[in-house]
Amino acid sequence: MKPMNKGVILTGLRANSEFHLGNYLGAILPMVQMQKQHAGEYQVNMFVPDLHSFTTPIDHDALYQQVIDNLRVFVAAGLDMQDPNTYLYRQSYISAHSELAWILDCFTYYGEASRMIEFKDKSTKIGHESVSVGQFNYPILMAADILLYGATYIPLGDDQKQHLELTRDIALRMNQKFGDLFVVPEVWAKQLAFTKRQSVRIRSLRHPEKKMSKSVDDPAGTILLGDTPADAAKKIMSAETDSLEAINLDWAKQPGISNLLSIASLLTDKPLESVADEWQGKISYGELKKAVATIVQEFLTDFQQKLAAVDEVSLLANLEKDEASMREVANKTLLKVQTAVGIRRSPVSNNR
Repeated sequence: MKPMNKGVILTGLRANSEFHLGNYLGAILPMVQMQKQHAGEYQVNMFVPDLHSFTTPIDHDALYQQVIDNLRVFVAAGLDMQDPNTYLYRQSYISAHSELAWILDCFTYYGEASRMIEFKDKSTKIGHESVSVGQFNYPILMAADILLYGATYIPLGDDQKQHLELTRDIALRMNQKFGDLFVVPEVWAKQLAFTKRQSVRIRSLRHPEKKMSKSVDDPAGTILLGDTPADAAKKIMSAETDSLEAINLDWAKQPGISNLLSIASLLTDKPLESVADEWQGKISYGELKKAVATIVQEFLTDFQQKLAAVDEVSLLANLEKDEASMREVANKTLLKVQTAVGIRRSPVSNNR
């Protein structure tokens, strides 16, 4: 299977950490829906940024299997591995990512890299002496991830806007110096118009002012995809609400109630306003919790059955096939850049 001459959408799939319901509804499902909507019109590159995972503390012994397990979650959620317009691959299995990143490093200014908000926040929290060089230059590796494949659209969260702009700056700088090396991704405004991202707010069940996250401090507020359906239902029944005795969609005044309505909406594929209207005027928080608990229980029962049915052998075979295709594309781009910067000879020079 060879990549087609189409525009490229590129998105990264998380390499490590167990998924929770917030991840599923806020990231996994939107990626699956993006594939269904755009594969065919575009080539969809879905890669696992396992090299990026080193910028945070991880269990290195578990990383390899965690990558496979996370991919199984995407397949169970509906990702079509057999779609001819979709390529699924691991970043570390294509060495061009690391090789191009070094070249891009040398055409990136310290000042612009040090202005990245994520790096500044991290270095402020733990100190410049302790923050890793990987944390500093991972936006440049991210630029390599994008530029190797001529990606035009990269679905990203608002916190990644700076990184997209840095990628564009590097590409434009090198194109100006060496000619037509890279496809430059679309500007942020066009990215938003293309992806039409809608904010998915899944909050902690115990602390609804915060987002749901896998945290040792908030186990009761987080529903893991590996939780038993019964345990997940208990967490819903214990969710923090308020004392207003009214069910309204109001994130400012009733974040706990709004969170439950949002979970019900997303898991039943109904508009949030429609679900809110169904409960408008009712006052029984227990009734709402019981209804949402049933929805979550049914979802996890069905999802975990699908997850158990994912064939790991087929998944690995598909990965290896797509990685071979993407390696060919990436190496072609890398050679073009290597030739431009003078470490490879051009075909004309080789014939002399």
